[in-house]
Amino acid sequence: MAMTLRLTDDETEALRKRAELEGRSMQEVAREAVRRYIETTSKRELLQQAMDSELTRYAEALRRLGEEE
Repeated sequence: MAMTLRLTDDETEALRKRAELEGRSMQEVAREAVRRYIETTSKRELLQQAMDSELTRYAEALRRLGEEE
């Protein structure tokens, strides 16, 4: 699916420079950035969901461990 991505002049220039340094097209660099963003945020969300679930599950035990000295 095609889409239009509107960047500021500064963003466009930064993307152009990065693509030139890497010997790749601006499109390739932008698509990789989107893929990395999705991967990173997806992992972060899964970790947060697991932590929320497990912290609730073990809250009492964690509280007791914190009280012991």
